Amino acid sequence: MKKALIVQGGWEGHRPAEVADILAELLLKNQFDVTISDTLDAFRTTNLLELDLIVPNWSMGTIAKNQLTPLLEAVQSGVGLAGMHGGMCDSFRVETEYQFMTGGQWVAHPGNDGVTYMVHMDGEPSPLTEGIGDFEVTSEQYYMHVDPGNRVLATTRFGAVVMPVIWTKMWGKGRVFYCSLGHSPDVVKMPQVLEIMKRGTRWAAEREG
Repeated sequence: MKKALIVQGGWEGHRPAEVADILAELLLKNQFDVTISDTLDAFRTTNLLELDLIVPNWSMGTIAKNQLTPLLEAVQSGVGLAGMHGGMCDSFRVETEYQFMTGGQWVAHPGNDGVTYMVHMDGEPSPLTEGIGDFEVTSEQYYMHVDPGNRVLATTRFGAVVMPVIWTKMWGKGRVFYCSLGHSPDVVKMPQVLEIMKRGTRWAAEREG
């Protein structure tokens, strides 16, 4: 059985505890042994190298060097990283090395919550998105600064701008998966989003080689 750690907290507007519970249930159904922590000290006190997957769910906030360094080193050594929305890519805004690892950083959501937009499965072909198809969501539409080295799997549109929504990348030996959807528990529970997260977390937990 694979082992996963979810670390939840930060800005309460993203309802991190509720989202963590949804993701934990998803992982449990897929044969993960799941631990949820509500402190960033989990990155410092847990033997991260014994894990297969780390799921950060911590919007904004700050992180100490002795909390961040073990996380960076664990993923670089081969532990998978997977997350969504601001819980992974609007965390620790001054920590550029964290952003380098995750592959992106939120910068705006024009129109705020309640924007209806399309998610297009028009990125690189992948088993992670195969058969899901384009779908509509009403939520925050994330405009992000992204790593040009990401493998983009799905996108949305801001006028003529094609903006990544789902991507994968490598951080050293570690697989990294991200989905920008998930502003509220209702969005996380959408069938398409749950399926994407099921596939993405499972993929990230598989070590290279």
